[in-house]
Amino acid sequence: MKDKKIWPLIAKMSLPMVISMLVNALYNIVDSYFVAQVSEDAMTALSLVFPLQNMANAVGIGFGVGINAAVAYYLGAGRQDAADRASALGLIAGVLHGVALAAVCAAAIGPFLKIFTDNERTISYGLEYFYTVIAFSPALTLSMAFEKILQAVGKMKSTMFCMAIGAVANIILDPLFISGCGALPAMGVRGAALATGIGQMLSLASYIVVFFASEMPVRLRLCRSKGQRVMRRLYFVGIPASLNLALPSFMITALNAILAAFAETYVLILGAYYKLQTFIYFTVSGIVQGIRPLVGYNQGAGLRGRVLAIFKATLVLSACVMAAGTVLCLAMPGNLISLFTDNAQTVAAGADALRIISAGFVVSALSVVISGTFEGLGLGLPSLVISLVRYVAIIPIAWLASLAFGATGVWNAFWVTELLAAAISVLLFVFCYLKKTQVKC
Repeated sequence: MKDKKIWPLIAKMSLPMVISMLVNALYNIVDSYFVAQVSEDAMTALSLVFPLQNMANAVGIGFGVGINAAVAYYLGAGRQDAADRASALGLIAGVLHGVALAAVCAAAIGPFLKIFTDNERTISYGLEYFYTVIAFSPALTLSMAFEKILQAVGKMKSTMFCMAIGAVANIILDPLFISGCGALPAMGVRGAALATGIGQMLSLASYIVVFFASEMPVRLRLCRSKGQRVMRRLYFVGIPASLNLALPSFMITALNAILAAFAETYVLILGAYYKLQTFIYFTVSGIVQGIRPLVGYNQGAGLRGRVLAIFKATLVLSACVMAAGTVLCLAMPGNLISLFTDNAQTVAAGADALRIISAGFVVSALSVVISGTFEGLGLGLPSLVISLVRYVAIIPIAWLASLAFGATGVWNAFWVTELLAAAISVLLFVFCYLKKTQVKC
């Protein structure tokens, strides 16, 4: 991690993560596709439970980021015992988080669904799906812990393989469990949830086999020394990372409320945009996930110059991806929106929205890469500040702009917010890292 040439190293670390991010997204896409064959009420139920399900996932993945940053840092610093302790404590905390999340979410899902609908059939579908899928929450959070440990030591291809096993299993089992096959009864939405849960269990089993069957730079040891400092480091990054992942759901909900006042068509357009932009941002997110352990390791080894070189290369690469996305949205916005609707007026309005929103893509590379670099350095708070600007500050900006310009004001709020987030990100990077002689955690 500290000797290989930077560009080949980033490619080796990031490419499997880009693929993994896209594979991981298949879980909800596949579930939605097959559940839509059951009924519109069933599809609506899945859409309603998704925010709460996403919140649970955000905690597991976010705390995993904390494990990743801690293990990479301690290995880079040559502190083997601390790296082992961070791995062991991270796995234990992952199980506890999973159990706590399952209990809290199971208690909240009934009242949560009734806020949005009084359709008893939809509520029934939602409860049936959610109770099944949330039962696998401990397996999911434990999987995320193992995944981030493997990533921290550079085993990116292994994590890609393990994630793919679960996703492929989900794709195969979904139609069988939902519609039935031979002696296997049709289970409807419960079948979709069960297929997802089994996929997660298979991924977890794969992670465990890889961890214990291969030569690993870390072991699961608690040691006799106290682990308060290690736990503080895990949560210092893990909590902000979890909030970072949960904030987009909050943003979409608020923007939907603003847009619905004008027409439901705009809500559809926002949903279409959010699905389309994931392909661009997931690519950049995969790149950033790949460089997190590189940043942490080299910072731990005291190689600040190499950290900056990795940061600059990642920024250039991410800006190129964002530029490609901008060109695509400007060249064929109507074609992209038409993937979700055949209404000519909606396609035209959606094309205008894509052209406006895409103006902020390239500049957003700054905030995304700086935020990910902060997480790799173990600086969770400035990373959270950046996310708050991108996903929370946009709400009042969009509301005020909508009062003056209608729905068009909401679309313009995206690039305005990205400019603001980029400026704040640069300032934070200068004052929290460049002007510090060492990074304190």
